[in-house]
Amino acid sequence: MAAAVLQEELERAGLRHVTVTSAGTGGWHVGDPADRRAQAALQRKGYRTEHAAQQFRTEWFDEYDLIVAMDRDNVSELRRVAPTKGHADTVRLMLEFHPDAESLDVPDPYYGAASDFDEVLEMIEVACGGLLEHLQAPAKSNAAGGWPPTTTPTASEMN
Repeated sequence: MAAAVLQEELERAGLRHVTVTSAGTGGWHVGDPADRRAQAALQRKGYRTEHAAQQFRTEWFDEYDLIVAMDRDNVSELRRVAPTKGHADTVRLMLEFHPDAESLDVPDPYYGAASDFDEVLEMIEVACGGLLEHLQAPAKSNAAGGWPPTTTPTASEMN
């Protein structure tokens, strides 16, 4: 869900050069579409629902400037497989970008009710607003003569 929301936010902001990818830390659902309840929640809010699950590949640490994980378990796993400390430092939690988050972990709605997907989607929408501001900050700094990016900003969602 986060990839769909972030992609929409980036397009609205005119940041089409930012690449968003969604992947899991495990390979349990590789090739599967998004959960039907996640698709329904996204559709109700007008987001795209095209998705095929994939597993995170360690070479992505070299391709992405920012890796956004949904919970601390994902962060731990991603930092464990990171080739260097610098790569590990690119891993952040989605709810770090939510100004009013009560927890840093996005709850997994998979074993809950359909309404849980709506609640998680609302959290993700707020967090993606903060993430968008974070991604725009380097561009603003660059316009003022700072932060010369060496690569195109990218983000990956871990779930």
